[in-house]
Amino acid sequence: MSQHRFDPTILREYDIRGVVGKTLGPADARAIGRGFGTFVAQGGGRRVAVGYDGRLSSPELEAALIEGLTAAGIDVTRIGLGPTPMLYYAVYTLGVDGGIMISGSHNPPEYNGFKMMMGHASFFGEDIKRLGALAAAGDFASGKGAVTERPVLDDYVARILADFEPGRALKVAWDAGNGSTGRAMEMVTAKLPGTHILLNARIDGTFPAHHPDPTVPKYLEQLIQTVKAEQCDLGIAFDGDGDRIGVIDAEGHILWGDQLMVLLATDVLAGKPGATIIADVKASQTLFDSIAKLGGQPLMWRTGHSLIKAKMKEIGAPLAGEMSGHIFFADRYYGYDDALYAAVRLLRSLARSERSLAAMRAALPQLVSTPELRFPCSDTRKFPVITEVRDRLKAAGARMNDIDGVRVMTDDGWWLLRASNTQDVLVARCEAKDAAGLSRLKAALAAEVRRSGIEPPAF
Repeated sequence: MSQHRFDPTILREYDIRGVVGKTLGPADARAIGRGFGTFVAQGGGRRVAVGYDGRLSSPELEAALIEGLTAAGIDVTRIGLGPTPMLYYAVYTLGVDGGIMISGSHNPPEYNGFKMMMGHASFFGEDIKRLGALAAAGDFASGKGAVTERPVLDDYVARILADFEPGRALKVAWDAGNGSTGRAMEMVTAKLPGTHILLNARIDGTFPAHHPDPTVPKYLEQLIQTVKAEQCDLGIAFDGDGDRIGVIDAEGHILWGDQLMVLLATDVLAGKPGATIIADVKASQTLFDSIAKLGGQPLMWRTGHSLIKAKMKEIGAPLAGEMSGHIFFADRYYGYDDALYAAVRLLRSLARSERSLAAMRAALPQLVSTPELRFPCSDTRKFPVITEVRDRLKAAGARMNDIDGVRVMTDDGWWLLRASNTQDVLVARCEAKDAAGLSRLKAALAAEVRRSGIEPPAF
């Protein structure tokens, strides 16, 4: 294979992702396979697992990816159609040397992409840059690998169910959003006690019902209506590739990732007192305070599923989570983000509790916060802006955490400003005890952004 140059927009921090037919196509998939296979071979590896999601372009990209991998001398284990965590499961259980998932995640139907693992570690950041440079140089390994079929859906579902413990019967509405979790969701719920109402379980890459992103309230409207109409105990939603979860209580309230983490951390810390629980810098102060009150050690860490997984492994944390709905269990599980597994662990906790999910949510401190705010800022400017803001705040003696951008604590609450790793934007969030405090935090954030020459949109 000759040299290959990727459209620079598709080489992201955590994955490779683009618009099929415009910035991403079979030639790119072939080069990704050949390049990734070269790295595997250089490390003494030989086998790579490959899975794909339900997007219309995924089968064609899978075929081209496998061509590239086998041309580098790599043996490919095809695990079939399913959610991204099923690919992670395959890597952990089949004795392979790496894995690639073809998935557009929660992006619109015309997108697709690749999430990669080298051994049990995420392949991201500098690794993806090295892959781009290798392809540009055309310095690929050559060989002739074999392809074997090894469906793992049945084993994956059985493993998810292994950690469920029955208790009181629950009535649950589920929404796969026509994403790649649909079949696994059907199989899991068929084995769970209680009553289960399934929405949009058919895998369909056009996403006819609604976009599969449980962090956006409008995409949860169908689930909320079903929970209320059917008087369910809760509702559970998944993103397009099943690594992010959304949860609704019986009253139709959304539990955001940090609120859900309080409940999950309660269960984990009961069995592992004093353990470190990780959450990203966008999470509510309530979560960090709750972990401490439960006897755990809260750790604020950088946003990004690959970064969280690496930190978990480094310090041996049993649980971690992000505001975006990525939940990572290393307690009884493998330490990767699996929304279906998180759902089963949540049901396990609720089934053994006399309290409803709605009551648990209502018992949390009722703080006020902004949604995630995004300010346009060029890729060349976004990181320097963060540095400028941080340096000014340090000089002023502000209380802050700068592990990922700047998170500034005041008597009103906190505000966060960080550079997105995947888009040309600055990301911000504010949380306060009351509306007046939130207004002051927003004004302070806007003032700092303006001092660096960025005019924030109205928020």
